[in-house]
Amino acid sequence: MEKDGLDDLFSKAVLENLFPKERTDQFFDALFGEPSEGAFDISLQFKGYDREKLLFEFHLKERSGKCLACNLTSGLPEVFTRHPVINVKGLIQGIDKLLNGRARCASWQLGYTREISGELHIIPLAISLKE
Repeated sequence: MEKDGLDDLFSKAVLENLFPKERTDQFFDALFGEPSEGAFDISLQFKGYDREKLLFEFHLKERSGKCLACNLTSGLPEVFTRHPVINVKGLIQGIDKLLNGRARCASWQLGYTREISGELHIIPLAISLKE
């Protein structure tokens, strides 16, 4: 697959449409029964293309007045994999549609949570492609 145009294809606006901001509150409402109980906001970022894989990251950004601790986020890849509100499978289907035949999403994998700073943790998402 050609790399050209992928940054435009996965622009900030497109990613916000694929994974809207409201999904964070829906996730914490399902988890805790109250959206304000969540310690972070979740967004999706495009990181690039490498060896037949699209690379994305879920960014977990600390909410004001909350604490983003490693023990809070270390088990999230497993939770994100199955949680219907996060809906990674639906997200992959949306990305597949955006590719519009340039390639197809074959499989995907969430990596381990990485602490970038006290206020930002990320969960890598790699999508293997087939032509």
